[in-house]
Amino acid sequence: MRLNLNEIIEVPGKSVAFECQLDAERLLVPSVISFQGEVKAEGIVKNSAGALTLLGSIKADMLRTCDRCMGEYEQNKTLSLEVPLAFELEDDENPDIFPIEADGWLELSEVLETCFILDMEAKSLCKEDCAGLCQTCGANLNHGTCDC
Repeated sequence: MRLNLNEIIEVPGKSVAFECQLDAERLLVPSVISFQGEVKAEGIVKNSAGALTLLGSIKADMLRTCDRCMGEYEQNKTLSLEVPLAFELEDDENPDIFPIEADGWLELSEVLETCFILDMEAKSLCKEDCAGLCQTCGANLNHGTCDC
């Protein structure tokens, strides 16, 4: 989805709202088995003294695989966003600022997808104290001790 920012670029204090559904297939990472329903994003892009910022949230319900016990679990994720935008990036290596196209349009889906994927945990755990699997017999230690 592309968002037209031309009407707010030169008007401090002005904003433009957005609401969209993200393509779940583009958000899949190895620990996500599936998304349960739509992945929705909503918010605004606001001009504050000439600086444009995307403010909003992404909500997703997922079925995931635990990296320790290999069990499936549900996760409800709400990601709050505050993303700076710019026409020209002073530092091409700065991943925190997203570019606005020269014609004043923003590739909104790309920004939202990138933020969502970058916010995913490096290790997917069904619970903080997941005991994992027995290294000898492979039993799930969350269900009790094994016989080996």
